[in-house]
Order: sequence, then structure tokens, then C-alpha cells
Amino acid sequence: MDRVGYSVQRRRRTGMIAVMSALGMTAVLGGCGLTGGSGDVTLRLVAADYGDTAANSSEKYWAKLVDAYEADHPGVRVEVSVYSWNDVDREVKEMVDAGKAPDMAQIGAYADYAADDLLYTADALLSIPVQAGFSSALATAGQVNGVQYGMPFAASTRLLFYNKKLFQEAGLTPPTTWAELAAAAEALRAQGVKYPYALPLGSEEAQAETMQWLLSGGGGYTDTVGTYTIDSAENVQTFTWLRDELVGRQLTGPVAPGKLDRADAFAAFARGEVGMLNGHPSLMRTAGQHGVDFGMVPMPGVDGESEATMGVADWMLAFKQNGHQDEVGDFLDFVYSEENVLDFSRRYDLLPVTNSASDAMSAAAEDRDLKPFLDELALAELYPVGKTSWAAVSAEVKQRIGSAVAPGGSPASILGQLQSTATTAESAAAG
Repeated sequence: MDRVGYSVQRRRRTGMIAVMSALGMTAVLGGCGLTGGSGDVTLRLVAADYGDTAANSSEKYWAKLVDAYEADHPGVRVEVSVYSWNDVDREVKEMVDAGKAPDMAQIGAYADYAADDLLYTADALLSIPVQAGFSSALATAGQVNGVQYGMPFAASTRLLFYNKKLFQEAGLTPPTTWAELAAAAEALRAQGVKYPYALPLGSEEAQAETMQWLLSGGGGYTDTVGTYTIDSAENVQTFTWLRDELVGRQLTGPVAPGKLDRADAFAAFARGEVGMLNGHPSLMRTAGQHGVDFGMVPMPGVDGESEATMGVADWMLAFKQNGHQDEVGDFLDFVYSEENVLDFSRRYDLLPVTNSASDAMSAAAEDRDLKPFLDELALAELYPVGKTSWAAVSAEVKQRIGSAVAPGGSPASILGQLQSTATTAESAAAG
């Protein structure tokens, strides 16, 4: 059956499809023992928690969404299990390994499951307007060999945050080049700022800070055709500059970059101890709650504003095991409505993954704080998440990259080791 025929047939069954929530007060939204009539279907969704307190847990978002869907569609139940980001990917893997895959999972990666032929393709699930409505860059990042398996669910970009009070006291304006960034860091250090530039290359999220710097130096993890180029001349030059011009001149603070995690760097910024650092939208709320007057500008590059910035996306995927293709597709069409995408993005200071929601956010006064990040999304490059090798490469970056900028460290050697890891992982994936 062709795509249009499939879409029409599924749409004619929409009236029979519905969701009932089994929402509870625990981390698992839904209970045991749910039974229905002979025509009922129960869908299971595992989702990540974007909240930082019980009051703004993702449980509340899914509860509202499922209730709204349930009101018009009797016949299908949805059980939603919400886990922390520390646990959610592992939980899904354990379910899949045990032969009990959920119908849907909203997690951080999809490529391994796609490679094992466990997932529905996006066009087997979504109506044509919904699939076509994804941001093109995000839709492309969800593809393996040109076929979309990962449906983007949330996105963010990075900007350079700076402490306006500290900059004013040092007589500074926001930097647009690496040389200006280093000079500003030098002036901040002279003013006694604890972290003139916070460089978190610790194991928590070193792959993000690394990618931001690689892009600003004209390089990246891969080239334009997706081949790993971690040890390229541009990347070696970038980390040599970081070692010599920031770390070596003691402009990155008292904690060695390889020991500094992103969460700790953000907390230090909120305490007013950091002059500059790369941050995503959630830092706005944290800094604002602590009374920090901050500004945000695009990441500086070698000779001017960086031509590319880093984007991050989280993914929705649908497993074939339980065979609920039509019901999952209809529910996901609802999930990706403009209203629901905007609701989620505004709750958690994230960027919409659909064009219609992005247009609405760009035009809304209430979203003006997020607009600078949204403007960066068009230029953003994402991790090579369509590669099954990326998980192994990312893990190695987290463990090794900090030593590249340590005193006596060799960027060429460390990046060469990471390139070797990537090449080996790619070969294993191909085999």
C-alpha cells in the first residue's frame, strides 16, 4: 500500500482510537492489572523526566496530554513510565533485552535499535503533514541510511553566557573571536573572578563542550558526508589553542577542565563565580533564580562569530514488537500537534521540533528569552546520532578529552586515540 493510501485508511479509523490514562503518584504513571474489552489496546510509553523537582516533573505533562487525548478517543489505553535521565536509556534497554519492548520510548538515542530492525519508520506511523512538519535538520538527524527512525522530541542549542556585572566591572564587551575571549578571560582573572571561562570537560557532558569548540574552530566530529574526522588539523589546532591560551594561562578556574562537570559549572555561574561559559536554555532559569544578570551571544570563532553551533535533540521511537502501528501513529500525531509541542517546550525551556511551533514561538512575546536559541537552531549541527558507533565514541570523549588540555597534554595524541576508537567502532557496526 502506498503512503497516501495508508494515511487515508488510518485516518478513517481515528474515531475508534483513544487513550485512557493510568496515572499514579510514583515514577511509573500507570498500574498493573489494566484490562479492557476485546477491542481495547494498551500502549506503553517510557519517557524521560525533564523536571528538576516533583512540581514540574514530566509526569504532569504526560498526565495532561493523555487526559486530553482520552477525552475524544475511547478504546486505547496509554501507560506512561517516567524515569530520570540517569536511568531511562538503561531501563529501555533492559526491557528490550528481556523481550518486553515498550510501544514507544522517549530517550536519548535510537540508532542501535534501528540497526537491529526493532523500530517502525517515521513514515509508517505519522501522517504526512506531521512528518513533513519536523525541522529539516532534526528530521535528517533522525535518519539511518536516509530512512527516518528517530522522531525529534525536544531540542536545544548553545550560546555563550556572560555575567554582565563582572563584565562591567572589568570594562568588557562580549567577545566575538577567540582572541577577544582570551583577552576578556585575562581581564576577568585580574579582577579576581574565580572562573574567567568555565571549561567543563569532565565526564558528565564533555562531548558537548568539545563539539562546541570543534565547530567554532571550523571542524567537528565528522565531515560533510558523515565520516569521523576527530583528529583533523582543525580539531588539533582548536585543542592546542585551548591548552595554551586558556588552560595554560590559568583562565579556566581552580578545577581542572577534565574534572569539571557541566552541572558544577552551571552552579558556579549561578553563584556569580563564572565570567563566561557555554550554556543551554535551562541555565537562564537557574541564573535568574539566583539573581545573576547575564547576557547571551553566539559562540566566538577563530576570526569572528562561529559559523555553526551545536544542537542537541532527544528522540521518540516506536518499537514493532507489540504490533500497534495504527494506534501508536495516531497517538504520536496528537503528541506532535502545535499546541502540545509548544506546551512541552515552554514548560522546560526547550526548543520546538516542529516548524509550526517554532514559528509560533518566534512570534510570541512570552518566548522572547528563548528566541536567541531558536535563531541558532537553523545553523546547528547535531551529534552523529544516526551512527551506532556514536555511543562508544561519546563515552571515550568523556573519559579522555580533558587530558588533551592538561599541562603537558597532547591534543594530537588524544584526538588520534579518539579517531582510532571511532574507526574501530565504525568497522564493528559495519560488520
